[in-house]
Amino acid sequence: MFWTVPVPQREVTVDFEDTIARLRVRRLTVFDDHDLANSLTSGLGLPGDLGFSFPKISPVAPVRATVSFDIGWSSNLGEAKIHNASQGFQGSFRQTTATMSWSAQQEGFRFESDAANTSISVFAVIGIERNGIFFST
Repeated sequence: MFWTVPVPQREVTVDFEDTIARLRVRRLTVFDDHDLANSLTSGLGLPGDLGFSFPKISPVAPVRATVSFDIGWSSNLGEAKIHNASQGFQGSFRQTTATMSWSAQQEGFRFESDAANTSISVFAVIGIERNGIFFST
């Protein structure tokens, strides 16, 4: 995902000791920017003559859409603990499996992924970290 938004606490559950987490968001209002270039340029596209090999991307105005998704992480497949005092960072991270279902809707179009239990997990991690003012040696 390229964006972050606050979600109600009730939509996130984490039990790090049992290596289980879930993020379930329903009907989140977003802009559908068509593609990354239009997202980064607020719908202006890219000219294509940027001095390197890159195709022209036509402008596409963003439209309102809603998305819903349900992501689950489970199974402790391995753990890494990091403590870096010079960078002010420490954490415990567990490789897991993940499943996801996703849907998006805008006027005249709807997309829905296959069910979460059909997901193929390639790589997933959950973790607990401390940094900045929350870091302690």
